[in-house]
Order: sequence, then structure tokens, then C-alpha cells
Amino acid sequence: MAKIDDMELFVHVVKAGGLAAAGRKLGLSPASMTARINQIETRYKTRLLTRNTRNIALTEAGERFYSGCLNVLEEVAYTENLLQESKQELEGSLRIAATSDFGRQCVSPAIAEFAALHPKVSVHLKLADGLINIIDEGVDLAFRFGNLPDSNLVSRPIADNRRVLCASPEYLKRHGEPQTPEDLRHHQCLVLERQGQLLNEWHFESDNKRNTLKVRPYLSCSDGDVIRNWALQGHGIVLKSLIDVKQNIANGTLVLVLEQYVRGFSQKDSNSVGLQAIYPSRQYQPRQVKTFLEFFSKWMEKGA
Repeated sequence: MAKIDDMELFVHVVKAGGLAAAGRKLGLSPASMTARINQIETRYKTRLLTRNTRNIALTEAGERFYSGCLNVLEEVAYTENLLQESKQELEGSLRIAATSDFGRQCVSPAIAEFAALHPKVSVHLKLADGLINIIDEGVDLAFRFGNLPDSNLVSRPIADNRRVLCASPEYLKRHGEPQTPEDLRHHQCLVLERQGQLLNEWHFESDNKRNTLKVRPYLSCSDGDVIRNWALQGHGIVLKSLIDVKQNIANGTLVLVLEQYVRGFSQKDSNSVGLQAIYPSRQYQPRQVKTFLEFFSKWMEKGA
């Protein structure tokens, strides 16, 4: 195998945290993965990984080799991108990640239209309401709401946004409209679960003072689209990003409640938790990523 192929495989192993996990992504058996790593170590006459049946760890030499591999692969990708820039027609792969509700409502139709314009670009959409490591997942571009803790990522504002509480007119007719956050203790609250954690601590502000209310989940789900549809069906009150429910608010199928109080899912949430596009901090950005980002920004400006 070419050295560049071995470098790519080694990086996959380190990012996946094991031979078997990397092999599943690459379509190679554990035996094949072990043989390839053995060949690499034989070639360089040094141990790069310490490994057992479950875990791997980089040796000192392995850390240097891994860092070098990343640099080489980055340069290769940069060189390939220079060639791509000279072409009129876009081609290549594009991996995008988004939250489930926003992804279905906005990103998915935008991708379909983009793919029709650029048929040689292979696009994959990953929907996940939990935070993912976009570098480890090989994601080129992700959309997130709110503050970004990742220091090694670049962000670009896409649209204004804030958190809102809403419910269907039918639900409010049956149960009444809450007048203060404390009233939520007597309402059916629809709660998002993120990576096994219920996001049932909702944050409010009144008279310049922050307070937190831990609501009792009436229904909960790890998929934000499901939560929104439960609200549409009249099952309770939901905390969402305004972007996710703006069409429902506009057509009257959902109604805002406690609008002057709501802040969000965390103490860091403020009046504004904007939609941002994030991507790895790289020497370059692949042409298909830049083109889609511009396309999607205009898509959102049109209110799609």
C-alpha cells in the first residue's frame, strides 16, 4: 500500500479509538486492520501504538507520527483543493451535520436543491441533537444554535435566533395559558433529551434576575422534531429555537407563551442564541464547503 494510504488508515485508527471501530468505518476486518498497523510499524521499525482487545494508546513515537500524518494529509488536501479551484464544475464529498428538527425543515431541502445544481458533489447529512465532535466524525460543516465551546472550530453567523416556549391553541384552550414560569409546574412539559440527559432545567429572567425551573417531563424524546410535533398535536408546552417553530407560529398552529421570561436551556443562553455554521480551523476550506455555505446563507435569507 502507498504510504499516504497507511497514513490515512493510521489517522482513522487514532480518531476512532481502536482498530475494530476504524475497520467498521473503512470496511476492513479486524485482522486486516491489525496486519496493516503491523506493516506500518515494521516499515518504520518502531512501536506506534500500544493496544489490547478494547483500547489503543499512542506511544511517544506514535504521537509524533500522528501529528506528522495530520500535516501531510492536510497538505495533500490543500493541493487537491488548488486543482479543484481551477475546475468550473464542483465535485467531491460534503458531510453536513445539523440538529434533527432544523435539519429536516431547512437543511434537508436546501441540500436537495444544492445537489440538483451540483450533481457531482456527494452530500451526506447527519442529524443529531447532541453535540458531536465534527473533526472525529469527519464532518465538513455543522449548524448549531448558541454558544460554541470548541476553541479549535471556526464559526460563521447565519441567522438570528432565540429560545421560545410554545403550545398549540387546543392545548391552551384545555389547560389555560401559564402567566408566570412557576405555572409550568402544573402543565404538561415536552422535554428534549440530549446524550442521555433530560434538558428539563429551563431558564427565565424577570426584573433582571435569572431563575431556573426544573420542569417535570410529561413526554420526552432525543429527537427535537418529535418534540415539536407532540406540541402541534396538543400534548403540551415545548421549549424550542424560534427558527424551528417560526412557520408554526406564523400559521397559528403554535402559540408563544411566557415570551418575556424565556432564556433557554442553560445559564449561558441570552436573548440571542443565533444559528451558526461551524467548521474545522484549516489552512483552506474545500470549494464545495464554501459554495454550499454561501448557498445556504442565501437560502436562509429568503426565509426557506
